[in-house]
Amino acid sequence: MNVIETLFGSGKDLNALQMCCRAFVIYFICLLYIRLAGRRAFGKVSTFDNVIAITLGAVLSRAIVGVSPFFPVLACSFVLVLLHRAVGWITMKNHQIGKVIKGDPLSLYKDGQFNENNLRSSYISRRDLMEGVRDKLGENNLENVEEVVLERNGEFSILKKKEE
Repeated sequence: MNVIETLFGSGKDLNALQMCCRAFVIYFICLLYIRLAGRRAFGKVSTFDNVIAITLGAVLSRAIVGVSPFFPVLACSFVLVLLHRAVGWITMKNHQIGKVIKGDPLSLYKDGQFNENNLRSSYISRRDLMEGVRDKLGENNLENVEEVVLERNGEFSILKKKEE
């Protein structure tokens, strides 16, 4: 037990070795938690997915620097991971709840017309939209574009006009 106290310390008065030992352990625990949270949690960058990344980072850092007790922080982090999985499962099963948690896709441009209300409500300018078109299609105009959709994860989807 004395070796653990020496390596990991307790309370807020930690030395560099103790913080490094805690960081080492937290790194692997965080990897485990990320695997438990699933690929979605860190594979996409949506508001829903960022919540777990930010909160896990904030909570786990407290264990590294000794601001909060080590094991309660791990337990709290585990609850956050389980909650993320549960909410993800619920939103997959229930469209209405998914809509509240994750939002809906928004059409920003369709059939030659910009949807100014959707652009304004999502704080996207026409220049931002064109940046997405250039990025996704490699084109600098909307000639071949049927619709531009702002997806729930914040990315643009560009639907091309059908060739006749």
